Amino acid sequence: MDETASGGLGGWIVWILTEMGMGFYHILEGLLTLIMSLVLLIPGVSGALTDPDADTGPPGIFRWLAWDNSTEAKQSLMQFIYYGGSTEFFFIVFNVFLVITVIGVINNRFLWNVVIGLEFFGNWVGRFFAWAGLLMVIQQVVIVIMQRIFTRPDIVIGFGIPLDFDISWYAEELKLYNAMVVCLCLAYTFIQGGHVRVDLVYSAVSHRTKRIIDMVGCMIFMVPMAVLCWLYTWFFMWRHLINPPVSASDTVDRMLLKARATKWSVETIGFSPNGFNAYFLFKVLMVIMLAMIFIQAWAFFYRSYLEYVEGEESAGKNLDKDVLEQGEEPYDHADF
Repeated sequence: MDETASGGLGGWIVWILTEMGMGFYHILEGLLTLIMSLVLLIPGVSGALTDPDADTGPPGIFRWLAWDNSTEAKQSLMQFIYYGGSTEFFFIVFNVFLVITVIGVINNRFLWNVVIGLEFFGNWVGRFFAWAGLLMVIQQVVIVIMQRIFTRPDIVIGFGIPLDFDISWYAEELKLYNAMVVCLCLAYTFIQGGHVRVDLVYSAVSHRTKRIIDMVGCMIFMVPMAVLCWLYTWFFMWRHLINPPVSASDTVDRMLLKARATKWSVETIGFSPNGFNAYFLFKVLMVIMLAMIFIQAWAFFYRSYLEYVEGEESAGKNLDKDVLEQGEEPYDHADF
């Protein structure tokens, strides 16, 4: 990076173009190593590859999927963690975005299909995990009944293999349902237009100006913020899953040196002795939330572009928006 900076603007341009070119290579390399690593999961194949007289399998970043506690698997895991928050990964994603954009500009029908697909994904995930709110209410009612009526200190659920946890475990687990609603329904709410927005000039401008504001807002605010939060959250999650801890400042060589001592150390410490002990799931949800925000930023940018090109009659085109049926409208006030 120092050499790039010293080269001025020309050095930065050369560096960006080089990274973009390497990004296409990394895409092909990643797909190949992923396929080869998945082959390791096939019964019989993994055993043959881990035989001392056989090849140990692909050394790429997906080698850890066929976890065998070997040094190669640990090094693969450290590479995966490093590249998940690296410049290389950024340019892989950027190249995919660039290719879709170029094809979409040439063929608007293709871009509409991309928008429909991305919004379908966000809607499906949000609508499914919105039911966690109902589950949270039901579980809270069960907790109150078991405590106040049956005076039980625990709840046992299961058929054949019972799950026996203290009441306090279930009470603290309610936070997880709330986190699911917040993290996994965020993109869904954005698609549905349910977030609160402060409007100073937006409503007073023309349709095409609105679309320009939307596109600029995506590229200047939404995408950079998602990328910045991802860089911190990605390593924050892994620090609660493995030891020794990793950092965003670690180089790939330093992380490979840590590989020999690497072991799974999933966070299982609760706030109370018998309380909920899977708080690492909150870190995983944060990463998934940021990924979905980034994906929907793409979808919103593409939709804004298409609505700008096709004019005002295309506003809301192909948008799968929830519609309240008769009698489902929210009450603004209560009549007594």
